[in-house]
Amino acid sequence: MDFAATSPMSETALNAFVQTSKTYFHNTESLHDVGLQAKDLLEHARTSLAKLLNRESEGIYFTGGGSDGNFLAITSLAFGALNKGKGKHIITSAIEHPSVEYALNFLEKNGFEVSRIPVEKSGKISLKLLEDTIRKDTILVTIQHVNSETGFAQDIKQIGDFLADSSILFHCDCVQSFGKWDKDLFNSAIIDSFTISAHKIHGPKGTGAVYISPKVHVIPLLSNVTHERGFKPGTVDLPSIVAFVTAADESIRKQPAHFQHAEEMRKLFLSLILNNKLIVYEGTENSSPFIIPFRLKGVEGQIVMQELNRNQIAVSTGSACKNGQQEPSKALLAVGRTDSEAHGLVRVSLSHQTTKEDIIALGKALNEITNKFLAVREVTWK
Repeated sequence: MDFAATSPMSETALNAFVQTSKTYFHNTESLHDVGLQAKDLLEHARTSLAKLLNRESEGIYFTGGGSDGNFLAITSLAFGALNKGKGKHIITSAIEHPSVEYALNFLEKNGFEVSRIPVEKSGKISLKLLEDTIRKDTILVTIQHVNSETGFAQDIKQIGDFLADSSILFHCDCVQSFGKWDKDLFNSAIIDSFTISAHKIHGPKGTGAVYISPKVHVIPLLSNVTHERGFKPGTVDLPSIVAFVTAADESIRKQPAHFQHAEEMRKLFLSLILNNKLIVYEGTENSSPFIIPFRLKGVEGQIVMQELNRNQIAVSTGSACKNGQQEPSKALLAVGRTDSEAHGLVRVSLSHQTTKEDIIALGKALNEITNKFLAVREVTWK
């Protein structure tokens, strides 16, 4: 129950990976016939993904995953805008993924200014506050679609429409929503750049993609590199890319059914914990159904995670990119929770592979855990 951290490869994606590894193992930049054949397959994969995204294939760049993609996209957009003399001011939200923060921290050290706007109690940013934060030298807004800790979902179509008439670029981290959210949203939203990842949708790890509109001027951090039209150094992993596009096609085709299944599993979970006053559900009505955030009153999230692990139930206390750092949930702090409450975050994340039996086992385990801690408290109080 930690699918937001990663997911197993689907059979179709795995088969695509194996067959490509056997047949098209050559370097896509080699000039011999088999190298050119590998290049042709790479471009076919790029075109196929572009069609799924309803975007131009020239704007698709394959990356090493979501974190890699966010860093490459945000820095390339920022340096590209700076090169055009447009300014150094960037706007983001207070609850972005660590990989976005890494990129922004890097840019701040290189002379850029970053405004981090708070979110409302719903977890959404205020469009009015975004408007008020814009300056003459604002070049980029980077706002995630679905928060990886809580499932809070931003209205990226509204944000895109608002920024469309300006010269300000809009980047969106779509790692937790691509292949899970209605594809029509991606097809219609006005987004200059977005990041997606393979291993969140039952594709291989270490692979993802960035879309950057061909109309946008970018300057990659590293110059004079060979692969991905100079966007990223290093030989591309063609088998993983083909498996990624295969998984993406499968996920998008089955997205409505998978989304409905996740909603049903979330409803079942909420019904099982409804009468347990020690369990606090931290999601909202518009949160992604694939991510269920909750906490046990007065209990550290790490302790709950360990107790569930003893029951062979794998969950998380937040983003896998920051696990082990023991920091309170940034998203919960942003919506007004105390440090203690934010430390209590537990994240259950679902897939179409999650069964009713899984949810029932989780509910039973949580009720047993709360009873255990209640008993300890009663002994302590006596």
